Amino acid sequence: MQPVHPIALFRLSVLGPLASRERLERGELTRITQELATHSYDIPHANRSMLSAKTIERWYHLWRAKGIDGLAPKRRRDRGQSILSPAIQDLIVAAKQDNPRRSLDTIKQYLQDQGLVAAGDLSRSAIHRVLQQQGLSGPQTSVIETERRRFEAMYAGDLWYGDVMHGPRLMIDGRERKVYLVSLMDDASRLITHSAFCFGETALDIEGVLKQAVLKRGLTKKLVIDNGPAYRATSLQGICARLRIKVVYCRPFDPASKGKLERYHRYFRQSFLSELNHSLITHLGDLNARLWAWVDGVYHQRVHSSLNGLTPLQRFQQDLNQQRQLGSLAHQLDELFHHHLKRKVRKDATVSYNSQFYEVPYKLSGQSVMLVVDPHKQQPVRVESLTGEALGAVTPLDLHANNRRQRHRPKQPAATESKQENAAPPSERNLVEQILQRQTNALVRPHKTPDPLKPTNHKKTPKT
Repeated sequence: MQPVHPIALFRLSVLGPLASRERLERGELTRITQELATHSYDIPHANRSMLSAKTIERWYHLWRAKGIDGLAPKRRRDRGQSILSPAIQDLIVAAKQDNPRRSLDTIKQYLQDQGLVAAGDLSRSAIHRVLQQQGLSGPQTSVIETERRRFEAMYAGDLWYGDVMHGPRLMIDGRERKVYLVSLMDDASRLITHSAFCFGETALDIEGVLKQAVLKRGLTKKLVIDNGPAYRATSLQGICARLRIKVVYCRPFDPASKGKLERYHRYFRQSFLSELNHSLITHLGDLNARLWAWVDGVYHQRVHSSLNGLTPLQRFQQDLNQQRQLGSLAHQLDELFHHHLKRKVRKDATVSYNSQFYEVPYKLSGQSVMLVVDPHKQQPVRVESLTGEALGAVTPLDLHANNRRQRHRPKQPAATESKQENAAPPSERNLVEQILQRQTNALVRPHKTPDPLKPTNHKKTPKT
């Protein structure tokens, strides 16, 4: 025997006195049902609390005819069945079988863009029922998240999120390489300020995307990024400090802290990567051209459910007067994104960068300087002192040109030459020579010749 359905027990409790009455007088059923309809009830699985008199009367007749089993909810005969025409159902199934990674929204947009169905004829639930009948609908999973507070920035441009998504492996420039999607998203509008595929997820890749985002969408007040080494690079921190952008680091292994950007990545995989034809991609520029066309033509024009019927672009444009603009910083933006590397100038007036040698002014030989480089062009710009003073230009080392170049030797002043001419011989002013002369004089004494005119005193030997 099956257990009694909870809905049946609830309906029986509503009937109350009617369920226990064997016989009712004329008009009594109407009076009692109308009275019961004035009460409020805790209806299971419903957001309402009131019942109509006709509903209660129908439950009474079911109870009288079939007992408690008559009050149990009945399964719809057409449950799970689609009312769409067989032709449209075949198109939906074919679109899913052609690419199993297509989402419900992608299938709907795909059929409308192909002109196979009219706009508004298909709904997500209708597509889902068709796929569920054919066993093509994936299982629904739920993830239990820790308690969090939903929030949103007051104005577009106040808060940006930055993250890197691992992309597919593609044949680029003749060899298979993995690509990474670096993206920046505005919190209030969900607009992608800039996004680009890169060959890595280094600080330089992130700085390149940030530079383009600033050029296109102005300056943000706060940037929320991961806690990885690339995001904590001193170059990225210095750029944000000069642009007066506050950097906030997420907790490690906490992707939900950037849930809006993670949701965009999921939609990106379903809508863009699932439709990407890898055979048409030969260079990284081919991939980024398709990415930017999709972002501007599809994502930014798509009505977002949390933006009150607006697209991300429309929501972003509402707050243009509240956003920080580059202003005077636009003329020195390249300068702000330069890297400063400390180098010791060699005796031949060269410094190294990226395994290449560059020449600097010869007067800097032996000194420590700051080499200013454009990291995106991989090219040195100039040299500066450790305090930021410009010291000169930087040129690539040309060994063959230096072989023919005349060396500049410093000339001694005339006054110095006259002093050298009047100077004492080296032997007289050399300490070693002076010591040698003194030792020679001590060992070798001159021999004296006797004077014949001078009488000689001979001492006689005393006789004994």
